[in-house]
Amino acid sequence: MRERLYRLTQAGRDAWESQDTAVPADYRRILWLMDLHGQHGLIDGLVRHYPRNVLDEWLAEMEELGLISSEPGAELGSAADKTLTLDQIRLHRDVETAGSALARTGAYLATDRLGSREPLHKEPADTVVLIVEDDPDQLALADLRVTMAGYKVRVATSVNAFLQSMLDDGAPDLLLLDVTLPDGDGFEILVKMRRHHALKALPIVMLTARTDPADIGKGLVLGADGYVTKPYTKNVLADVVRRVLKQDSNT
Repeated sequence: MRERLYRLTQAGRDAWESQDTAVPADYRRILWLMDLHGQHGLIDGLVRHYPRNVLDEWLAEMEELGLISSEPGAELGSAADKTLTLDQIRLHRDVETAGSALARTGAYLATDRLGSREPLHKEPADTVVLIVEDDPDQLALADLRVTMAGYKVRVATSVNAFLQSMLDDGAPDLLLLDVTLPDGDGFEILVKMRRHHALKALPIVMLTARTDPADIGKGLVLGADGYVTKPYTKNVLADVVRRVLKQDSNT
């Protein structure tokens, strides 16, 4: 028996990356799993959550909508069906590592991304951190802790406010991003920055209460440099900012 081989289309990737609410949440979850894990074990994993007959209908509808494509796959149980690409293996490993680090310390750094980054040769007092956070209490707390660590702070409470801040004051040295915002989310900002020719290398750290593997994987796929989960301490936040910027701890 041959299992069908499903592949994510660009429209499907755009739908889960942007969390397009026109696409049902279950469909977006399946799209994310396809992007993260590929075909390997996909159907076996999905039938643990959805009845097989329902899943087959959903996949057919997703293909009709252009979110995925399919073709006959290898014989079930064959070596080809069990093959993961190196990128998929690496991402799966990174998601597990990030989840473990976040549970243990409340912070995670994407070391692969940071490996090629040049150190920021600035004193903390001359280093600008832009905090994007809509909750007033959380914003005040983040502002206080980043300021106490010796950095200059700018703030924005929405996606639109962030864009206006970038327009009025230029790019900061580092971006601290909440995920949930009133007019979008931090992942949208992350996508825009990584696709921007001049700003694609901007250091970005997600500052969030969300530690679901789907969110961790999404942030890694989209290019986050690190995570700090709420609640957090000043020392944890300051250490992540310093390490992402590669500033000497004695600076």
